[in-house]
Amino acid sequence: MTAKHAIATPFTLGKKERLKSRKLIDQLFSEGKNFLVFPLRIYYFYPGQPTTRLQAGFTASSKSFKKAVDRNRIKRVMREAYRLQKLHLQTILEAKDQNLAIFFIYTARELPDYALIKEKMGLVLQKMTTLTDEAFPSNM
Repeated sequence: MTAKHAIATPFTLGKKERLKSRKLIDQLFSEGKNFLVFPLRIYYFYPGQPTTRLQAGFTASSKSFKKAVDRNRIKRVMREAYRLQKLHLQTILEAKDQNLAIFFIYTARELPDYALIKEKMGLVLQKMTTLTDEAFPSNM
């Protein structure tokens, strides 16, 4: 593995980091908690069983966005903003030896621009870092 690949690795969003398990998604919505940072509603859950350290799912409403191209663009923008900013939360989870499943739902009715989503995603990930610190305090 070259140095170039080693540097780029933390900023990937691989298949194992995507929230795909129907069982885990159902558990996330039934047992998990949620909060709103408009235009994003976030559901999160700390699963007990060993999964990938941090898994994320993204969606946009087909009721608000009739065209699949619009929904896909919103999800693509959310994934990109998340991918570039998730590193700090991932480091906290590894230090505390915890797993996190998180789901992002875009709730506004107009198409977002990348700058807005990037700013809001940063706020969401800061809040998740704080919530994780409160839920699992350090023993030091």
